[in-house]
Order: sequence, then C-alpha cells, then structure tokens
Amino acid sequence: MNANTIVAEIRDGIAAGQYRYGARLPSVRDLAEQYGVSQQTAAAAYAVLSALGMVRTERGSGTTVSAGPAASAHLGTFAPPDLTAATAWEPADGGQASEETTLVRQVPATPEMVTHWGIAEGTDVVERTRIRSVDGTPVQHKLTVLPYEVAARTPDVYDGVPPMLAPVGAQPVKPPEGVRVADWLGWDVDKTECVITAEPMTSAACTSLGMPEGSPGFRIVNITRTSSRETLYVTVTTTPLHHRVTLNITG
Repeated sequence: MNANTIVAEIRDGIAAGQYRYGARLPSVRDLAEQYGVSQQTAAAAYAVLSALGMVRTERGSGTTVSAGPAASAHLGTFAPPDLTAATAWEPADGGQASEETTLVRQVPATPEMVTHWGIAEGTDVVERTRIRSVDGTPVQHKLTVLPYEVAARTPDVYDGVPPMLAPVGAQPVKPPEGVRVADWLGWDVDKTECVITAEPMTSAACTSLGMPEGSPGFRIVNITRTSSRETLYVTVTTTPLHHRVTLNITG
C-alpha cells in the first residue's frame, strides 16, 4: 500500500459522494492505522489530495473535503478542416523542443485498456513511450498503445520495419510532408475522444519527468476509434500541473 493507492481510494469516495464537501477526514494517525501504513505515507497522501484541490488541511481543524462530487463537462464535437495543420505540442515561451522514444514493447492488454479504452480482452498491444523535452528538460511523458495488428501495418511501397514497431534508438520514420500518419498507414480513423483529468502521475511518468512519486499532473487520454467503433489506438500524455493544455476550435 502506498500513498497513490490511498489517494485513488479517497478521490473515488469524494467523486461518488461518499465523502461530502466539508466532511472531516480521519487524522493522519487514524488514516495510517486504517491503511496499515506509516504516518509519513498517510501525510503524503493528504498532501497530494491538497495539491489537487480535493481536501484542505488547517491546523487545529484537521483535514476536510474541499471538492464536490465528480462532474463532466463535454465541450462538444469538432472536426477541424485541416487536421494536418494541427500542432501536437510546442514550448509555450520559446526554447528548443526535442522528443525521444524510450520504450517499445509488446504486452497483453491490461484490465484498464479493456475496461476504459475498449481494447478487446486477450489482445496483444504495443506500447510506445516518448519523452518530450524543452532545452533538455523533460516536460511531457507520452504513452501510445496500439493493438499489435494495427502497429504492424506499413505504408504502400515501403520496405522495412513497420514504423510503429521501430525499436528504441532507431531513426524515426515519418510520413511525407502534409500527410497524416493515419492516412499514410491506411488506418480507418473515424473519431477521437479526449478526456483530461488532474490526478497523481504514474510511477513511470514521475521517473521520466524527474518528479517525486505521487506528484499531481494533467493526464490527457485520447482514444481514437474506427468507423466500426473499434479502438484503433490510445495516447496518454502526462505533464505537471504548471503546464497548460489548450484547444483551438475552428469552423
């Protein structure tokens, strides 16, 4: 049991209304006893929840819930006229941008992939991790997950390792200028769903970004589906909370 697990359980309780706004939560000592952890771990969990704006700790008053039940805000569905003109990321105030692939592996789909992302149970997937940096400092952790049969596709008149299976250290293979990767590889892209949350970053993201375990961050999950509603690929981008996430709507 670690601080992240405690944070997740309390967040779920707040989202479900189990812990209501203004309710007093257990003391650090009681929380530690409840979960069988040290008081340091319990205090770290409350610190993360406080950073996320979920709880408030005041001397003499203990820790109280400062967030209400979960709510979703759907901004709408938009189809930009020229998807090739989209800029995936860039430094906010100048600086030298760089990107490196740090992990490529084939693994069975996890329960999260099946339950939340719609990847078929028993599917082998390819995970690709990229770290984006500005002036040499890591700022984004990006995980891309594709069913193996999708990752193994190659462009027409192409001889070589499929681009999505290129190993770490290989020279990146990119589509021709002005061509989307999806069109280049012949993927049936129908729509993408985007979910943005603020929550503790995963251990992998914290390690890659040089952040303390359990640090809060933005988690942007894009699920791209085919016209038959099958999951084509998923990207999970993680970045610390002091960064920003923007959306341009064109019509």
